[in-house]
Amino acid sequence: MGRIERSLYTLKWLQSPEHRRRVQVGLNKGEAKHALARAVFFNQLGEVRDRSYEDQLHRASGLQLIISAIVSWNTVYIEQAIETLRSQGAEIPEEYLQHISPLGWEHITLTGDYVWNLKQEGIINQLRPLRVKR
Repeated sequence: MGRIERSLYTLKWLQSPEHRRRVQVGLNKGEAKHALARAVFFNQLGEVRDRSYEDQLHRASGLQLIISAIVSWNTVYIEQAIETLRSQGAEIPEEYLQHISPLGWEHITLTGDYVWNLKQEGIINQLRPLRVKR
């Protein structure tokens, strides 16, 4: 049964450029997420060196939390940038927005220690100003 499904999938792959593009987009997203994880985790060279299973879980959870924070941060600021540009009269077609990814990290300093201060109160709904060329 597996050979038949694989053969059918191969035929679909060969016949449909749209299907190949869709698969490639999914692969690119996965590669971008892994590249971000490697960048966040570069001090340990991508290795979890903790001995206990519990410490390994904490390290993996911390890595996922940082990646989620970066993606959330980027999503909020991408949305703000789009709104700002549109309010200034720039025309941004909706079909372009599906090609924007919040997985970039070039603007974030990833060196240093990550300290979790649970008692610190944050300011909600106050964003840093955008650096927009005028």
